[in-house]
Amino acid sequence: MSRRIVLSSAAAVLVLGGAGAFALAQDEDRPISLANSTARYTSPGHNQDGSLTFTTDVTTSEGLKDLKVLAWPADNATFAKNGLTERDMAEVESATCESTGKDTARCTYRITGPAAEVENGTWYVATLATAKNGDTVLDPKTSTFTVG
Repeated sequence: MSRRIVLSSAAAVLVLGGAGAFALAQDEDRPISLANSTARYTSPGHNQDGSLTFTTDVTTSEGLKDLKVLAWPADNATFAKNGLTERDMAEVESATCESTGKDTARCTYRITGPAAEVENGTWYVATLATAKNGDTVLDPKTSTFTVG
């Protein structure tokens, strides 16, 4: 093997190894992460209310204290213009979460109601995850679903 190929290969290994270490460091800087988020809306039927079911996997090495969930229409002028804040999430309902591993919990939120309360169009599910140490992560568009 020529010396140039060996040096190029060694440089590539160092760059890739450094990128992997950087990615690991980035993950450690994120105290809370959400994955596998899904929202499913079921339209009301004959003598049956509509429903929204949202699930997500929350990972935090500090332990999960709470996951607040809010479904909001994409055409909500206030949130679209000003953004959604932790203050907006303060009084909303929490998901039910069960541990699925050392640092992970599966959280489910379900709400039912008559069709009159739900407008047609695109909706977002916002989440506010709070770890036991007080760290928070707000994601105003954790998931999307369509009504109508």
